[in-house]
Amino acid sequence: MSDDLATKAHEADVTVWVGKAGIESVAEELSDQLDDRDVVKVKFLRSARGGDETADLAADLAERTGTEVVDVRGNTAVYR
Repeated sequence: MSDDLATKAHEADVTVWVGKAGIESVAEELSDQLDDRDVVKVKFLRSARGGDETADLAADLAERTGTEVVDVRGNTAVYR
């Protein structure tokens, strides 16, 4: 990850939350937000994770939206 991208990822606020409705419910929102900005930060709430790892959910969401996971920390992922 480039320094510029790392800075954008760090400074970004969470604008998408994945809850009990799952990743399907936010896929379109993530795509729409990425049309307008370089990176989008997504928080995976406990109700969305169940027994799954955040990184696995993040990868699944990226696959569904044709985006790239830039970083995963804790329960938050950054996409571009």
